[in-house]
Amino acid sequence: MSSMTRVPRGIIHCPVTPFDPANAVDLDTFARVVEFLLRQEPAALCVNLHLAESLNLTLEERMVLAEAAVAVAAGRAPVIVNVSTPGTDQAITLARHAEKVGADCLMAITPYHWKPSQDAIYAHFAALMTASALPMLGYNSPHAMGGIGFAPATLVRIMRDFPRFIGLKEASHNWETYVALGRAGRSVMPDFGLFVGTEWMIPSFTLGGVACMSIQGGVAPRLVKALHEATVSGRLADALPLQEKLAELFALAMPEYPAPSKAMWEIMGRPVGKPRLPNRPLGPDEVKALEGALARLGILDGEPHGWD
Repeated sequence: MSSMTRVPRGIIHCPVTPFDPANAVDLDTFARVVEFLLRQEPAALCVNLHLAESLNLTLEERMVLAEAAVAVAAGRAPVIVNVSTPGTDQAITLARHAEKVGADCLMAITPYHWKPSQDAIYAHFAALMTASALPMLGYNSPHAMGGIGFAPATLVRIMRDFPRFIGLKEASHNWETYVALGRAGRSVMPDFGLFVGTEWMIPSFTLGGVACMSIQGGVAPRLVKALHEATVSGRLADALPLQEKLAELFALAMPEYPAPSKAMWEIMGRPVGKPRLPNRPLGPDEVKALEGALARLGILDGEPHGWD
């Protein structure tokens, strides 16, 4: 069993999934992605998220990527494997594999499309945690997943029955929900690891968050790190302009997500291929406009270029 007993404090970086010109997973480039993110001194890595186009990967591809991430990380940072699927049996397959290849922690979203009841959400997580000895992070994103998320009472029930449920990625961007779920988690585990799913660090950390799961760490790692350091040290006047800049970057990344993120990786000298359909790649004019926005934000000149 993993020794992870709490959510790692700091920035959790999230690799994208590179594809080659034949639309196959490019493991050589994936290793470069992981190495680049490891050089940013992450608190942990989390693989096979939606940023990584997990919904367009086969279970076999997700298992290959999880194993590759563990191998490349080689203990330099904990590896969290996202095992989210609509079906419990598929998630169990991914969870058992992640444990077998040496992952440090699992993460799973409330099952989507099916609109499960709170009892069904409990049963889903109970089955996952019974199938694996790894610690577990929940993932709450009801707006993206058909309106179904954790109720605070369900979170408490899961945590009381399964103490290895150590944290929650709360990605609703509804701060009332964020506070309610954080309060529920801390009622069972004072060290409960609440965190936000993107770089909204000022509201996240000031409302009880402990980490940031970054989607922009592969594009602007210095900006992400600077915002984190300013926020957790209480220098909110310094943090605010950085937060505003990352809010603009977030807005640029959202249309046809994650295609703009992949384009940004390439603009910064780290090409990772096109997204898989139905996500289309950005056209030349869109890339040019994105490059102009990165220049205006100071990212083009202020952040590392290339893989080194």
